[in-house]
Amino acid sequence: MNRIFFSSLCLILGCVSAFNSAQAARLKDIASIRGVRENQLIGYGIVVGLKGTGDGKSEFTSKSMVRMLDKLGMKLESPDVQSKNAAAVIVTATLPAFGKAGNPIDVTVSAIGESQSLQGGTLLQTPLRAANDQVFAVAQGSVILGGDGKDVHTTAGRIPNGGLIERDVTGDFASRKMFRMTLHNPDFTTAARTVLTINKELGGLFATAKDAGTIDIVTPAAYENRGVELLATIESIDINPDGVAKVVVNEKTGTIVIGDKVKISKVAISHGNLAVKVADGKKSGTTEEKVAVLDGGVSVGDLVQALNKLGVSPKDLITILQSIKAAGALHGELEIL
Repeated sequence: MNRIFFSSLCLILGCVSAFNSAQAARLKDIASIRGVRENQLIGYGIVVGLKGTGDGKSEFTSKSMVRMLDKLGMKLESPDVQSKNAAAVIVTATLPAFGKAGNPIDVTVSAIGESQSLQGGTLLQTPLRAANDQVFAVAQGSVILGGDGKDVHTTAGRIPNGGLIERDVTGDFASRKMFRMTLHNPDFTTAARTVLTINKELGGLFATAKDAGTIDIVTPAAYENRGVELLATIESIDINPDGVAKVVVNEKTGTIVIGDKVKISKVAISHGNLAVKVADGKKSGTTEEKVAVLDGGVSVGDLVQALNKLGVSPKDLITILQSIKAAGALHGELEIL
C-alpha cells in the first residue's frame, strides 16, 4: 500500500513538473478584475409544512408567525402562536457579479431554533439583504435536504433556483478609462511577467504593476468605450505564473502535496532502520541495511522516489520532511494542515 501511494505521488510530481514547464495559465484564471465579485445575501424566514418537527414554543418563531399572519390579513387575539409545524430559519445566498433582475439563484436554509428537521417544509417568501442592508433578492420554495438517505443533515437544506434577483447589480465597464487587476496569488515575478505580456499584446505601455498583486491597465485609445472587448483580450492572455516553493502536509489524512521547485541541500537522514544521505555528488560506502544516497540540490520529488524504494510510510515521510525543514536543508515553505 505504501509503495503504491509513493509511486502514485512520484508520478503526479512528474506530471505536474512537466505541465508547469510546458503550459501556461490564462490571465483570467490567475487574476480577477477589481469590481467583478460576488456578494453574500442573508435573510430571516419561516419554514412551514413540517410534520411535527418544528420549533414549537420558540419565542421568535411565535412572534414571526403572528407578524406574518397579520400581514396576510389574519388578526389574532392571542399574541402567542405555537406550532411544531413551523420553524425559524436563516436563509443565505450568493449574488453573482452582474446579476440581473429576474435571474434565479440557489439558496441555503438553516434552522436556528429547536426544530428537529426541515424535511418536507416550504420556505415562505423571504427578503435577502446585502451587507448594506438593501434587499437584492427574495426566496421561496420547497426545502430539499442533502445526504444519501442514511446520513442526512436534517436542520439545513437547499432550494435550487429558490431565489429571484430583484434588482440589477450595476457596473459600467464599457467606458472606464482604467482597470485594476489583482492576482489570486501575489508574486513579484508573476506581476512583472503579466505587465510585459499585456503591454506586448496591446502594443504600448498601458499596464503597470503597483505591487506584487496589483496591476493597473490604462484603456488604449483603440479600445475607448470598448472596455468589455479590452478585458476579453487581456483575460485570454497566457501567463507563466511563478510562486514560492512549498510543501503542504495534512497530518490527519497523510496527504502530501509537493511543489516541483522545492530543493534539498546536503543532509544526512536517519529514521528508524533506514538512512538517507544527500551529498555533493559524492557517494561513499556504508554498512546501513537500508540506504539511499542522493546528490546535493535534488528536489523533494527525488527524495520521495528514494524513500519509496525503501518502503517508507506516509507518516514517516511527514516526520522526515519536518525534520529536514527544521535542519534548514529544505529550501521552501513547509505548511502543516
